[in-house]
Amino acid sequence: MEKKTKVLALVAHDNMKRDLAEWVDWNSRKLSRHHLVCTGTTGKMVEKTLRDHREEHEEYAGEQPELKITLLKSGPLGGDQQLGSLIADGKINALIFFWDPMSAQPHDVDVKALLRLATLYNVPTAINRSSADFLISSPLFEDDSYKPVVKDYKAYVERVLK
Repeated sequence: MEKKTKVLALVAHDNMKRDLAEWVDWNSRKLSRHHLVCTGTTGKMVEKTLRDHREEHEEYAGEQPELKITLLKSGPLGGDQQLGSLIADGKINALIFFWDPMSAQPHDVDVKALLRLATLYNVPTAINRSSADFLISSPLFEDDSYKPVVKDYKAYVERVLK
C-alpha cells in the first residue's frame, strides 16, 4: 500500500538556509515523496537542492515521483502569513523552520504569529536540524492514520461579548 503524501512546510532564515539545504540534501529521498510548501528564497533553494540531487542519482529516476513544491512569498513580504493561513485551514501536516536564534529579524512578529498558529493547531514543528531529524524519522510520520489532536475552540468562537 502506497503511503499518503503529506504537505510539509519548509522555512529558513537567511543565516540558516545553508543548514536547511544540507538537511534537504541528506533527506532528499524522503522529502521528494511529499508536497513541499516553502517561503520565497527558501523554496527556490529547496527546489534546486532536490533537482540537483535527483540528477546525480539518475538510476532512481523511474521510482521518483515528480517534485511538488509550492512557492509562497518571501517571509518578510507576506510568506509567513500565507503559511499561517494554510496552517489555520488545516492544509499543513508539519512545519520545519530553521530559525536563526542569534539574529533579530525585521519580521519577528510574523515569525511569532506563524509559530503561534502551528502551536494552536498542533502542527508537528521542528525548529532546528535535530528536531527535524526526529520529526521525519518518527514512526508517526509514516503512519497515515495518525492525526494530531486539535483543541476544540468552539466555546471561544461562540462566546458572548459585552
